[in-house]
Amino acid sequence: MLQDKDTTGSSSGGWAEPRATAVLVLQDGTVLEGFGIGAVGEATGEVCFNTAMTGYQEILTDPSYAGQIITFTFPHIGNVGTNEEDTESVNAASSSGVRGTVLAATITEPSNWRASRDLDAWLKARSIVGLSGIDTRALTALIRDKGMPNAVIAHDPEGQFDIEALKAKAAALPSMDGLDLVPLVTSAQRFDWDETTWTLGEGYGHQDGAPRHHVVAIDYGVKRNILRLLARAGCRVTVVPATASAEDVLALKPDGVFLSNGPGDPAATGEYAVPVIRKVLDEKIPTFGICLGHQMLSLAVGAKTKKMHQGHHGANHPVKDKTTGKVEITSMNHGFAVDPETLPKNALETHVSLFDGSNCGISLTDRPAFSVQYHPEASPGPQDSHYLFDRFVQLMDQKKA
Repeated sequence: MLQDKDTTGSSSGGWAEPRATAVLVLQDGTVLEGFGIGAVGEATGEVCFNTAMTGYQEILTDPSYAGQIITFTFPHIGNVGTNEEDTESVNAASSSGVRGTVLAATITEPSNWRASRDLDAWLKARSIVGLSGIDTRALTALIRDKGMPNAVIAHDPEGQFDIEALKAKAAALPSMDGLDLVPLVTSAQRFDWDETTWTLGEGYGHQDGAPRHHVVAIDYGVKRNILRLLARAGCRVTVVPATASAEDVLALKPDGVFLSNGPGDPAATGEYAVPVIRKVLDEKIPTFGICLGHQMLSLAVGAKTKKMHQGHHGANHPVKDKTTGKVEITSMNHGFAVDPETLPKNALETHVSLFDGSNCGISLTDRPAFSVQYHPEASPGPQDSHYLFDRFVQLMDQKKA
């Protein structure tokens, strides 16, 4: 816009160069300038990119993103606004999994009948620092070349930044390797869950009738829609904190145990989670894991996990079910993967990524247990992977029989 004054207030009489009100400073010293959205302040985290075209509210409230800054590759984020129903975190203390977010385009007015507020106001209410107006494709290319960097994201409406101090802070941030972030997102105490899935005109429902099975869900950062699908499948669900002991879990007399998704380095979480899972497996209780839960089950049988170069984050990942030959379009969110070369003989690889061949699922031959790396509840297919919840119920049916 042709203005009489530039944004610093000095007379120019020419085109004004808009002042950056937000910056993203990477650990290698790269500085990306943009326009601030969401909360004012600073946040630190590992920068990843997500290729999903929809579901940004669910992504931004997924506890698995704790400790990360999300760059959305799709340019039009915020166009359907936000609502009060589609939050994925069950823990009020961690209502937002992410530390910050980076967008290409300015947030527009909401255009959806379910919207209750725009994304900018929603980000502010959840203290998420954001930035828009940068070339997110270039940032994505950088991540693909160099891996997921640590960074500081800062928003100041006055555009005052100590860039050298921000560079030093970014360079000093610890790697995600070795970080146990589950304590930031797990529930503080045990609770029951009976909410089911959403239907047009009715919203989210609740169980009616007697449940068929009792499932204990170990909460490493569980998503609401996982619990909804378990409830819809006829399960009475009891959620317990990640720190629950094996005695705590077994005392509830579960028909099945669910291992949830969550953030951080699985090997670090496994220090206290794996002994619990091994005792559950020794009791031959049907067990089902998703994402971090998949990694926990793999660690419990002796496999190892490894850090990925850029991770898998998106809602368009093709995965092949090796047991049926079918391909599912899946949602993924993980920066670590199970090393298939370390799987023991009693753990069969059941699913693989068609992007890079990485492991996406296992099934045990000597225990009623299986797991997948992706998120079947996120429904990008839209219901390609819902059979996994039915498979879990069938294992519990067989155990009872």
